[in-house]
Amino acid sequence: MTAAAAAGRSLPWGAFRHTTFTVVWMATVVSNLGGWVSTAASGWLMTTLNPDPLVVSLVQVASYLPLFLLALPAGALTDLIDRRKLLIFSEVAVMVFGVALAALVSSHLIRPVSLIVMTALVSAATAVGAPPWQAVVSDLVPRSDLPSAVSLNSLGINISRAVGPAIGGLLVSAFGYGPPFWIDAFSNVGVLGALGWWKSPPRAKSTLPPEPFVSAMVVGLRHARYNPHLSATLVRAAGFFLFASAYWALLPIITRIQVVGGPALYGSLLGAIGLGAIGGAFMLPRLKVRWGANRLLAWCTAGTALSTVLYAASHDARASLLASVLAGVCWIGAVSSLNLSAQVALPEWVRGRGLAVYVTVMFGALSLGGLLWGKLATEIGTAGSLLAAAAGALLAVPLTRRWKLQTGEGVDFTPALHWPMPITTEKVAGDRGPVLVTTEYRIDVKDRDRFLQALFRLSRERRRDGAYDWKVFEDPAVAGRFVEIFLTDSWLEHLRHHARITQADRISEEALRLCVHGAPPKTTHLIQVHRSGFPGDGSR
Repeated sequence: MTAAAAAGRSLPWGAFRHTTFTVVWMATVVSNLGGWVSTAASGWLMTTLNPDPLVVSLVQVASYLPLFLLALPAGALTDLIDRRKLLIFSEVAVMVFGVALAALVSSHLIRPVSLIVMTALVSAATAVGAPPWQAVVSDLVPRSDLPSAVSLNSLGINISRAVGPAIGGLLVSAFGYGPPFWIDAFSNVGVLGALGWWKSPPRAKSTLPPEPFVSAMVVGLRHARYNPHLSATLVRAAGFFLFASAYWALLPIITRIQVVGGPALYGSLLGAIGLGAIGGAFMLPRLKVRWGANRLLAWCTAGTALSTVLYAASHDARASLLASVLAGVCWIGAVSSLNLSAQVALPEWVRGRGLAVYVTVMFGALSLGGLLWGKLATEIGTAGSLLAAAAGALLAVPLTRRWKLQTGEGVDFTPALHWPMPITTEKVAGDRGPVLVTTEYRIDVKDRDRFLQALFRLSRERRRDGAYDWKVFEDPAVAGRFVEIFLTDSWLEHLRHHARITQADRISEEALRLCVHGAPPKTTHLIQVHRSGFPGDGSR
């Protein structure tokens, strides 16, 4: 563990030393409070409009599916444009759709389909802001306080989750369904004020033009695929959220049908999850030191399975409240560990897209799980569906164990900028390509295995930072001669590759060169010549 990381872990409240973070944190807690007030109301409202378990679970799907579908495009925008402006746009859109939903509910025009559609629209506006919210955490605090900021953000969400649903349930019982939705519609006014006040730090200016939007998404997906720190996090996230989604999707049915409760009890159960998460947040620093992120996630997954079993067996309020508290403790432990693992896995140039991929996996698993457990509940009953989810969560613990969390915590992702610029006889158009980069190595044959191991490790960097193909060739006529090749889409994309190499990558390249004997490696750049358009080529 680096000294900075150790300092961050030893100060669980350290992020509150930074005024901007504290102001934004308080504003988002209030906004999330409004969101949970309406979440409790909408879940219960659907049970009155149509109590079918699958239809009720579609409210959760409508909340999560837009985040799954839109997170990656929003992540690309996060890396391409001003993050603060993107957040302001997202929050304004959330307010507009929230007002429309509140008007429909208050005028008694809401129907199951319109509730699902409007929930999806509010979620779509939220999805645009999800990746930039994740990415700006590193702008609000230094890296040493990043673990504290991630934990405090989770704590803030769960404070609002503890209070909001109870308020929502009480408001529905006392005044009907309209007030919770109006509260939510204007709950993000403070966030808009905080974003207007905050001046985001200037980002490093690049001499290269911005990446095309579609290309930026492709590069982000490729980076996630070949970033071992992030890809391991994604596997563990899928293994947790797919099965944890069961009680979120079916909690309205558990309350109404199994426990025979009302909206106040439903809000109390959601609030108990939040209270459990708050209690878990206070235990997290010690548990992380004692167990580490991987064992902590394993225990939280097992605890989630136990809480799901308790939900399946509960037929009274006390058992359901116990299950909710346990679920909340395990939820914050898992989410905090996974979120921090994604945060520390990424260099700055791809932070928005990398976190967007994490958000995509998280909400994709929650959406798929909501559909799966809702459909299964209609076939075999709510209890049977919950027990199946609990069994799956227990199986996920050993099956995902080999993928480790937070392995990027001590990695130096600062740009190295040590690759020399290619020498050309004339200016090359940025859109020309593909570009073939070759590097010739001469090694002692006794170092062959060590050299190839180092080179294959380095291949992940080539693909992660821009190459769409990579290969290595051995000369059968010259012992110890190897040629590495990789391809990028265009000349401009290759120049971006130069700027993406990190200090950690530079160390890996130096380890590879220890195997090289004689002349240093020789690199050449070749641009594909396209036949089309030349006289006599038969084209028109």
